[in-house]
Amino acid sequence: MTVPVKVWDMPVRLFHWGLAGSITVCWVSADELQGLHEFSGYAAAALVGVRLVLGTVGNRYARFAQFVRSPRQTAAYAIAVLRHRDHRYLGHNPLGAAMVLLLLLMVAAVAYTGWLQTTDAYWGVEWVEEVHETLADLLLVAIALHVAGVIHASFRHRENLALAMVTGRKRAPVSGDIDH
Repeated sequence: MTVPVKVWDMPVRLFHWGLAGSITVCWVSADELQGLHEFSGYAAAALVGVRLVLGTVGNRYARFAQFVRSPRQTAAYAIAVLRHRDHRYLGHNPLGAAMVLLLLLMVAAVAYTGWLQTTDAYWGVEWVEEVHETLADLLLVAIALHVAGVIHASFRHRENLALAMVTGRKRAPVSGDIDH
């Protein structure tokens, strides 16, 4: 049996679960608890800022340069997934990397449109509220796709990725795995 290797450090794991928690609180408090909703939205925005810092100066597997791939490489990986010929990645696979970027962008956009509603210029402006709500709904769809991808990759590569995001450890790489 191989010894698990450290992949996700504590800052990345705290970011991940903190963002999941703040988005959950935003969703639950959206209609009834405006103060809590706004606070958790600002927390989500701050966490996106933290992740951007980690993406540039964090550990090896947190850095965007380590896992962000070109659209061509990401499309090739998606085709490999559909053909059940995808390789296991120790860090983010190309589709997971694309999802990280999409989720960060979407959370930032939801937070921005939420903040706009608190300004004098956009207070009570209906289209801003509608854009905010639409982006929030699309964020939930992206989160569902993220969870589906985690489940798929976990079964495909016989590795509990959700647990890895709790412990920070994944199975050591073997022949055919990609660790760059």
